[in-house]
Amino acid sequence: MNQDANIPMDIEINGHVLKDILDYSSDEIFVLDGEKRIVYVNRVCEKHYGLKPQEVIGKYNTDLLDMGLWKPSIVPLVFKEKKPVTIRQKTYIGAELLTTAVPVLNEDNEIELIVTAARELQTFMSIKNEKEKQKPSASEEDFPNIITNSAKMKELLKVCEKIAGFDSTILIQGESGTGKSVLANYIHEISNRKSETFLKINCAALPEELLESELFGYMEGSFTGAKKKGKMGLIEAADKGTLFLDEIGEMPLSLQAKLLQVLQDKQFIPIGGHQTKTVDIRIIAATNRDLEEMVKKGQFREDLFYRLNIIDLTIPSLRERKEDIIPLAYNFLHKINKKYNMNKLISQECLDLFDQYSWPGNIRQLENLMERLIVTSDSIIQLHDLPEIIVEKVNVQIRTELIPHLDDALNQVKRSFVRKSYTKHRSTRKVAKDLNISQTRAVKLINEYCKDLIED
Repeated sequence: MNQDANIPMDIEINGHVLKDILDYSSDEIFVLDGEKRIVYVNRVCEKHYGLKPQEVIGKYNTDLLDMGLWKPSIVPLVFKEKKPVTIRQKTYIGAELLTTAVPVLNEDNEIELIVTAARELQTFMSIKNEKEKQKPSASEEDFPNIITNSAKMKELLKVCEKIAGFDSTILIQGESGTGKSVLANYIHEISNRKSETFLKINCAALPEELLESELFGYMEGSFTGAKKKGKMGLIEAADKGTLFLDEIGEMPLSLQAKLLQVLQDKQFIPIGGHQTKTVDIRIIAATNRDLEEMVKKGQFREDLFYRLNIIDLTIPSLRERKEDIIPLAYNFLHKINKKYNMNKLISQECLDLFDQYSWPGNIRQLENLMERLIVTSDSIIQLHDLPEIIVEKVNVQIRTELIPHLDDALNQVKRSFVRKSYTKHRSTRKVAKDLNISQTRAVKLINEYCKDLIED
């Protein structure tokens, strides 16, 4: 029997069909030419890097390395070996890939093309190599990884790089959940103080008395319940390093004066103490409140505001950086899968809905939602796994966008009635009678809405 007889002859494997097939591959596929320029990439790259294929094709391998999309690069190894090479890579959103690159050689044994295929690994157990199982060093593990494809965020990070080497006080503003503490840590890690301590305190989480003792410390016998030998405060503990004051807008007025002295003179007196202590620290503060408005209302010291606001950074909300929603979602997917030793996937329908949602809770809300979905869903996170309130808000938004203004709606209805009547009767008199309007008005409406029908 001829096996070819079972092959449907109406299916032609042309370039478009082949592209569709590759886009449905679960593996990431890159094709580079002999100049190390990317000539093709399938749709999986959006999952791994948050970039659409058209944003990648035409760039050189070094361009993507400079963007920090993955490490290490497999391309130099292929050019050196001129044979298939397999390595483990890590993407900037936290995915671990097992990547194989195959060179296509010409008659002169020179590389014409490189075809790479990368498969995602959810755990270190996927590779039986003891070296690869070793825990990353503390510097690699702790360094804040700011994931972004947003032009606004990239500009903000450039500013951070410029100011990191100076000791000027920084005020980070932005909505709750935008990642102010991550940005503060990032600034510390690229500053001259990176080898020293980075300490953080949330000014809204502690009552006034406890906040004061945590910040400034206290001497023995300062108050009932005080430790025998007293306690060092965070300001002193952060000496030579960076102190991050989160939710600075919640700091009581009585403590603001003491903090101002630290900012101006780098000096303070512990609770119950008599001697002034001197520290060398950089202070980064953050708030989601309007400090200028609080100053006007007498809720925040004006002199402290201007002292904090030497360098003002504002983090955009997640709805202002929509291009980061999908990369961040995948980053949390990898991180939480690893945390719970799971291998959950997420459907494209969920990602499409994520892109339409307004994310009032910003990045924190996205991270918390991803954890909930991974814990409660089956192997693939589907639309029905999402909280009903999120789906409904997106549906309301879509319906609102589709509803026209009242005048537009009325015009659409009027146009429909007039065209339907004129198509049926082809007479201004009969249209007037049909719509119960004067013939003069019928003529006017027909001329306005039925010109194409009249010409016919």
